[in-house]
Amino acid sequence: MADMTKLNEELKAKARVTRAHSKDPLELVQAQFLARGASGIKGAQMRFRIMDDDSNRKLSFDEFSKGIREVGAVLQREQEIELYRTFDRDGEGTINFDEFLRAIQPKMNERRRKLVEAAFVKMDKTGDGVVTVKDIAKTYNASKHPKYISGEWTETKVYQEFLKTFEAEGHVDGLVTLEEFMSYYASISCSIDNDAYFDLMMRNSWGNDLMV
Repeated sequence: MADMTKLNEELKAKARVTRAHSKDPLELVQAQFLARGASGIKGAQMRFRIMDDDSNRKLSFDEFSKGIREVGAVLQREQEIELYRTFDRDGEGTINFDEFLRAIQPKMNERRRKLVEAAFVKMDKTGDGVVTVKDIAKTYNASKHPKYISGEWTETKVYQEFLKTFEAEGHVDGLVTLEEFMSYYASISCSIDNDAYFDLMMRNSWGNDLMV
C-alpha cells in the first residue's frame, strides 16, 4: 500500500497543477475532485446524487451550479454556463445526470480496465459483486501491517481501513462495489502515463496471476 499512497499523493499534486493552470471548465471541475485523492471523484458523484433535489436523474442549471459550488469547484458564472451547455445538447434546460457523472470520471483504456476488473474479481471471493471484510481477509495479509504488529489495530480493523481506501468520503459502509473500485483506479490511472507501469503496479498490488 506504500506505493498506492505515493501514487495518490502524485495524483493530488498533478490535479492541483491542472486546477491552477487549466482554462477548460470540465478539466477544472475534474481537477478539483482529484485534488482530494483517488476517492474524490466517487465522493463528488455521491454529492451530486444528493443535489438531484427532485430525484429525476436530471440536473437543472440551478442544481448543477449548486452542486459545483458545494464540492468546492470555483468557476466563473460564464464557465458554469459553458460547461452546462456542453451537456445540455438538446437545449431543453436539463442535463442527463448519468452522462455528466461519466464525463467527470477519468477514462482508462481497455487494458487498464481489464486489469482492474481482474483484481476486483480476485478480491471478491464470494462472487457476489461486493467486497467485504470477509472477502479481503482471504486476500490481504493483516499480520504484516505495522499497526497490527504494534497492537494498535486488530486484524478486523486492518481490513476495515484497507477497504476504506476504495470508498467515497462520507459514504463508508464497509462494502466495495466494482464501480467504487473502478472509480478509485481510474483516478490513480491519471498519475500513470505508461501502460506497462500501470500493469506492474496492479500486479505488485494484486499478484502476477491477474488474467487479462
